[in-house]
Amino acid sequence: MLTIDDIRAVPLFSALTDSELAHLAQTSADMNLLPGEFAVPEGGERALYAVLSGKMEVVKLFDGVERRLGFRLPGTIFGEVPLALSSPFPGGYRAVEPSRVMRVDAQRYYALAATAPDVALKMGALARERIGGLQGLSSEPPKLLVTMIGHRWDAACVALRQFLARNQISFDWMTPDAPDLVKRWGGECPGEAQCPVLRFTDGTTVSRPAPRELALRLGLQTHARLDEYDTMIIGGGPAGLAAAVYGASEGLRTIVVEREAPGGQAGTSSRIENYLGFPNGVSGDELASRALQQARRLGAEVLVTRSVARIDLNAREVHLDGGDVIRIRTLILATGVAWRRLAIEGFDRLIGKGVFYGAARSEASGTHGLDVHLIGGGNSAGQAALFFANHARSVTLVVRGDALEKSMSRYLVDQIRAKTNIRVRLRSEVVGAFGETHLTEIDVLDTSTSNIERVGCGGLFVFIGADAQTDWLPAEIARDERGYVLTGDDVVKAGRWSHTRDPYLLESSVPGVFACGDVRLSPVKRVASAVGEGSMSIAFAHQFLREDTLRCSGEHAVR
Repeated sequence: MLTIDDIRAVPLFSALTDSELAHLAQTSADMNLLPGEFAVPEGGERALYAVLSGKMEVVKLFDGVERRLGFRLPGTIFGEVPLALSSPFPGGYRAVEPSRVMRVDAQRYYALAATAPDVALKMGALARERIGGLQGLSSEPPKLLVTMIGHRWDAACVALRQFLARNQISFDWMTPDAPDLVKRWGGECPGEAQCPVLRFTDGTTVSRPAPRELALRLGLQTHARLDEYDTMIIGGGPAGLAAAVYGASEGLRTIVVEREAPGGQAGTSSRIENYLGFPNGVSGDELASRALQQARRLGAEVLVTRSVARIDLNAREVHLDGGDVIRIRTLILATGVAWRRLAIEGFDRLIGKGVFYGAARSEASGTHGLDVHLIGGGNSAGQAALFFANHARSVTLVVRGDALEKSMSRYLVDQIRAKTNIRVRLRSEVVGAFGETHLTEIDVLDTSTSNIERVGCGGLFVFIGADAQTDWLPAEIARDERGYVLTGDDVVKAGRWSHTRDPYLLESSVPGVFACGDVRLSPVKRVASAVGEGSMSIAFAHQFLREDTLRCSGEHAVR
């Protein structure tokens, strides 16, 4: 428990009266932290902290890379900037060694400041000093992890740029004909035949790397640290990351396997405006980045650029590409869905060269001053149209239906109508894409008149729905005719459940194997529902593990 003497040792509080100190002792938290434990993470709610013993380090993520900004020693405080600005913590505070920290919540601090003006004055002076330091940091140029030379319409270059952006890696990209190429590259430039070429901070360069090679060079995790886990989550979208957060927080040995980059289909969404807790909306990659940080901080392992080759359900083993074998006790399928492809003349040839499925925020820079088209009438298409309208000269939504309201949320329809550079073509379809090295024109069919119009197009983004890709799963895991995984009552109705108990709500036809998010057969396909199912799947996994432990104990007793 905190004592008056503990608090008086902090210079900020040394002039307080005994009664004021006693009140602080009774109302403040006494935090005892182990090395590596956070007193408050980056983005945490505002409060005032004082270090009583030990050593705290100040850390902040810059473009996905953690940077240490300083230390706090006994007698020092932190939290003055969030209190001064009524904002979350701009950095995290983590114990370097066993430490003891006092926490005064915001309301208690404001009450103290009202009765002890000297405390408020000292806090204000310290806040101004540290805000100045933060301003100094913001004026520093970002430290780029990768510099890339590549052709804009080279599919390999496009794929590498998307991989870097989705993994929150800061990079500079330039084309071989950029006028300031030599200056930005900083030396003799490689030949065009080698492109795309990437250079790292240590000066090494590599030509046309595979995603896994790039991930290894950047220090991203691609191999499991353990041989066995309590739960493996296949897929790093909102559902998978939610399961990782709750699994790790519940003390389960948790690992996520993601074949590309965390975020899933939601990670390619330019703006999600109906997700609880984000009144101004949040981009898919920002939501994924926050969830990824949270999962890793809680102890979950997240492998990128790895896919599952096969699952041995009898041995409870998952075989990854490359030959790695991981033993598991429970499995959570959160593989999501893949954008549905269009069988239209020119599409396959121009993918990555002006034709894209989905639309990540990183694509916006390539649409400046262009006339772009989006295919689809759902929320994803509407969100992308609004985002691109701030960059492109014009945005045209090509919609098969006769009204946006039938497939798009009302708030999006209203915003689209308010944008002067967004046009909606109803009862229309794209029937052709043309261009030599990249997309330049498309054919648009008006289904009400059968007329086809050829129009210039600087970028075509497709949002026509998605399909489950689950052909790789073992036959024991029941799916419907479209590949969606059956769970709960649907498994029983299909006659695919043979266990003595009823299946849990998110449990597949194989006990201990669960499904959540878009890959699960369900009429609801929303980020919020995916996050909810991801957290629920951990609760059911816990129940299964308890049941499994009891069963094994009973078998052991019989033997």
